[in-house]
Amino acid sequence: MTLSRTTSLGLALAVLFQVPLAERAAAQSTYRPFTEMVLVSPEGDLLDYTPERGSVVISRDRMGRRVLLDHSGNVVALEIPAETYFPRPSNARPGDAYGGVPDYRTYRGNGDDIATGTIPAPTRVERTPLDAQPLPGQQGEAAQDEPTETLASLETENARPEVTVRPQTPLALNGKSRSEIAALQTFLDREGASPGVIDGRNGSNVAKALAAYETMTGERLDPANSEDIMQRLSVSGGLPIVNYTITPEDAAGPYVASIPEDYGLKAQLPAMSYTSVTEALAERFHMDEAYLKELNPGVDFTIPGSIIKVISPGERKTGTVTRIVADKAQKQVFAYDDTGALIAAYPATIGSSDTPSPSGTHTVDRIALDPGYTYNPKINFKQGENHGILQIPPGPNGPVGNVWIALSKPTYGIHGTPEPSKIGKTNSHGCVRLTNWDATELAKMVKVGATVEFID
Repeated sequence: MTLSRTTSLGLALAVLFQVPLAERAAAQSTYRPFTEMVLVSPEGDLLDYTPERGSVVISRDRMGRRVLLDHSGNVVALEIPAETYFPRPSNARPGDAYGGVPDYRTYRGNGDDIATGTIPAPTRVERTPLDAQPLPGQQGEAAQDEPTETLASLETENARPEVTVRPQTPLALNGKSRSEIAALQTFLDREGASPGVIDGRNGSNVAKALAAYETMTGERLDPANSEDIMQRLSVSGGLPIVNYTITPEDAAGPYVASIPEDYGLKAQLPAMSYTSVTEALAERFHMDEAYLKELNPGVDFTIPGSIIKVISPGERKTGTVTRIVADKAQKQVFAYDDTGALIAAYPATIGSSDTPSPSGTHTVDRIALDPGYTYNPKINFKQGENHGILQIPPGPNGPVGNVWIALSKPTYGIHGTPEPSKIGKTNSHGCVRLTNWDATELAKMVKVGATVEFID
C-alpha cells in the first residue's frame, strides 16, 4: 500500500458509490465534492481506482452496507458513510450534525488533509507469504511459529474453567493478505482475546486468541471469512485501520537515543523511555513497529501534522479479575471473574528451562504502574559483569515494562516488556511477561489477593 496526499478532492472522491459500477467511469467527472457513501479499503484508505463490472462481488453486511469482495472472497472495500471518514473541517461549529461529527457537506478543504491509498485491482491482488520471514527483530527458531503448531482450545471442567491443550487442525489462513489478518487480530484485540502485537501475520498467538474467544463467547469464529470479520468490526468500533495525525507531543517525546543491554548502563539513564516516535505509537496502537512503518512508507514520523495509518484497537477491558491462570505449555494467561467466566486472555512468555516459573497457586501481593526495577544478582539472575545491586529507572523499556504485578512468592510477578513482538515466542527469567498494554489492562482489573495458578 502506498500513502499519498490528494491534490484534488474530486479525484479522491471519484469512487463514491452512489451509481452502478458500470456507470462509474463515465460519471467520475460529474461528482460533487461530497455524496453520502465512500468506499474504503481494509487499510482504511479511499480507493483510487474504479472496480470494473465483474471484477468484484457485492455483498451486504448486517448493517445493510455494501462490501466488495474479489472472486476469492477477500475484502476489497467496505462502503461507509462519508461523514464518518472525512476530517472535521476548520469551519465546523460544535453541535454540527451527525452526533458531534461535522456535516461533511460543509467541508471547505482542498483535499490535502485526506489520505488515499493505491491497492491492486481485485484481479491482481498481491499476497505476502505468511511464513516468508520471522517477525521483525527476531531471528532463529524462537522467532518463528512452527507450521505444526495447533489451535489450542479451552474447556470447562467440574464447573471451574481450566485451560488444556488439545491437538487440533492447524489454523489455515493461506491466501489471506496481511491487511485481512490484521483485521482479524484487531477484532480479537477488541474482544479481549489478545493476539499480542498486531502485525498482519498468522501464527500461534492468533490461534490461541481464537480459542480464547470461543471460550469467552461460546461462538466459533471462522478466521478465513474476511467478510464476516469486517461486519463484526463495523459493530465493535469501525475500520481496523484508521487515520491518525501525529501531534507535537508525539514528536517531542521524551525519547532516549537507545537502550543498552547492560544493566549497569541502564541504571545510568534518566528513564527507560521509548527510543522513537514509531516505537511509542506502535505500542499505543497495539502494533508491531515494523508493521507501522510498512503501512506508512516514506512518512517522517517526527513531523507533527503528518497523517498516518494505525490500528484502531479496542477499549480497555473492564471488570474484576479474581483468578489468573498462567499456562506454561500454552504460553497464555487467562483472567477470570468471581463467577468463573473468562473475561480476558493474553499471550505470554512464562519462564524457561534455566529459570522456570513457580508452580502451584499464589496470590497477587501488590500492583505497581510505571515501576522502577531493582537488580540484585544474589536474589535474581546474573547479568553480564554486574555484581552489585542496581536501581534501574522506570519506563516502558525497563526490564519489567510499565507494569509490575507482584506475587506472594518473592521475586516473581506478572509484568510488561520492552519487546512486545517476542511475547509468546521467547523465554523469561521465571516471571510472566505480557505486552505493556495487556499487562496494563490486567493490572487495572485485578485486585490484591487474587489467586494466580501456574499450570504445566
